[in-house]
Amino acid sequence: MGALKRSIRSAVLVMAAVGSFGAAAGASPQPATHHVKMEATGFSPPTLTVKAGDRVVWTNQDPFPHTATAKGVFDSRTVAPGKTWTYRATKRGEFDYLCTLHPIMKGKLIVK
Repeated sequence: MGALKRSIRSAVLVMAAVGSFGAAAGASPQPATHHVKMEATGFSPPTLTVKAGDRVVWTNQDPFPHTATAKGVFDSRTVAPGKTWTYRATKRGEFDYLCTLHPIMKGKLIVK
């Protein structure tokens, strides 16, 4: 009788472990948040790779306004000094973007 109880207990523990793994494996990952600095008339990092659904937050650390604009994909409009703008990356692809106020500022967002 002791061996039967141990076998049942082992089977229950295995089923619980498999059930936990299955629930974790089926759960969709949470979107990540990535940060890009607008400073010294540049984007840092200049190229960023994210997954579809992730958020990208641009923070203007310069004393003058900037934009993050990828024509036809996203446009932050004017981001004032000390402010942020957030974009949820939904469209897959590689998107070159720039600051329309300072066209020498260029970046690339890669969405996988």
